[in-house]
Amino acid sequence: MATIQKESISLTDAPAIPGLAFRGFAGESDYPKMLAVIDGSKAFDGTERSETLEEMARNYSHLTNCDPYTDMLFAEINGEVVGYNRVFWETLDDGTRTYILFGFLLPDWRRKGLGAAMLRHAEARLRQIAATHPEPGERYFQSFAEDTETCALALLESQGYTPARYGLSMVRDLSEPFPDAPMPAGLEVRPVTEAHLPAIHAAFAEAFRDHWGFHEEPLENFLRWAEEPTYMPQLWKIAWAGDEVAGTVLNFFNEAENIEYGRKRGLTETISVRRPWRKMGLARALLVQSMKMFKEMGMTETALRVDAENLSGALKLYQSVGYKEVKRHITFRKPL
Repeated sequence: MATIQKESISLTDAPAIPGLAFRGFAGESDYPKMLAVIDGSKAFDGTERSETLEEMARNYSHLTNCDPYTDMLFAEINGEVVGYNRVFWETLDDGTRTYILFGFLLPDWRRKGLGAAMLRHAEARLRQIAATHPEPGERYFQSFAEDTETCALALLESQGYTPARYGLSMVRDLSEPFPDAPMPAGLEVRPVTEAHLPAIHAAFAEAFRDHWGFHEEPLENFLRWAEEPTYMPQLWKIAWAGDEVAGTVLNFFNEAENIEYGRKRGLTETISVRRPWRKMGLARALLVQSMKMFKEMGMTETALRVDAENLSGALKLYQSVGYKEVKRHITFRKPL
């Protein structure tokens, strides 16, 4: 793996911890160190993820609005990486620009002022980036935390961040009876082919356009999903009205997470219905078809994430077919 020698970075407000030093990204040789910090934090934080070095390398080869060599900070104690953070930015479809920061810090080094110093360094870098964006519009620092990440919640709130939006993780036990959910007349589900992918991408992008914080990903980003082990178009439920996509559920499962957490879970995600076919029971029909499919595959539960304030009534729909909240995800913002 390529290694790039990085000069040390000075943080004037860093805590006085013996052996503490900061540096930038050193290339691929940092991936195992980053993964060790993630894996060393997730049980303490109550977060669930099963990332591999291959997935990390793939993700970092396709970063958008981020140069890891200028937009990352690593904290070391006596030469061992104990934490890192990264920044990037997005322009939302409503013109709002978000300057996003996130990071990981091993539990033994929290509550010592280290995370706060690293966060302030990230904000300073984002201010530099924002200074190159003269376009008008609202601007915010933005970060995220799950409701079990007590240290992250305390850190963000101490630095002036406030909750801007809540999302919910929901799980549905497949041993429970399924509700009736017939397909609306004139619509049908067909197997997905590669030729369908642009139309499917355009359909869910159109359906999500009026959602809070929407940022349309280009088609090429969607097509990169084919590189991931969770790309399973054979499981998707795509409703067609003639030659038009009416609704989608892009089903998949994460085998690595299922093994690590001892479960058999299918994911019912990217649930969308285009405006002409809303209020007809289409999303409900596609969801129930998906759940039945996963049960036939031997799964015992399905899961999804939803915006708690979704204006289309998605939360009530998911509750009506048996999904129950298991975790909250909070988007934090601070005016820039």
